[in-house]
Amino acid sequence: METAEFIRILDREGQLLASAAEQAGTDAKVPTCPEWQVRDLLRHTGAVHRWATAFVAEELTGFRPFGDEPALDGAELLAWFRTGHRRLVDTLDSAAPDVRCWHFLPAPSPLAFWARRQAHETAVHRFDAEAARGGTPEEFGRDFAADGIDELLRGFHAREKSRVRSAEPRVLRVRASDTDGAVWTVRLTEEPPATERGEVGDADCEVSGPAARLYPALWNRLPLPRVTGDASVAELWREKSAVG
Repeated sequence: METAEFIRILDREGQLLASAAEQAGTDAKVPTCPEWQVRDLLRHTGAVHRWATAFVAEELTGFRPFGDEPALDGAELLAWFRTGHRRLVDTLDSAAPDVRCWHFLPAPSPLAFWARRQAHETAVHRFDAEAARGGTPEEFGRDFAADGIDELLRGFHAREKSRVRSAEPRVLRVRASDTDGAVWTVRLTEEPPATERGEVGDADCEVSGPAARLYPALWNRLPLPRVTGDASVAELWREKSAVG
């Protein structure tokens, strides 16, 4: 997927998130993140948007920690969220393709990283907001969902921060059943998971399903669609894969 497409998705997903949050009300519980109410979701995602914007807009080449989340609530919080989301979209849309700034996962360029990362950040939290509103959340696009699985497995969980570890080496296969070539082999050891694209060797367990369901499931927003083989490997993922 191209950077411009990620920016377009970020724009749409942020608007949907705000709309769902407004309909739900900031007091509403977020069933996909049980410790949160909608106000927490808006404060968190809005702070992430502002944090990401600063790296690109100010061309920051070193890490900067998150700023404080605001004490706003209700209509003021929604307005604050929408303002920050719009600034992020506009900043990415107008940035030079070769802008240099800090980023934390491998990517073709810093701009490509931030567009992709913020599109997925916002899409997952849009799903949360729609779950809080009630009804069935809007389905993710297939190619975007497959890309999100790739980012999660080969990006986030390749980092030292990943808690998905196994004293006994295990192999997890992840398969988006409706997307050509969307198969990953995840090797679990006492080190961070090592993921390869493709069906590489035997697997102890396979989780599979349509990309649009597998993507939120791997982010622990839905049950895993289908598990075959040793279910304890899938359970290890469910217990340990929360991203910090």
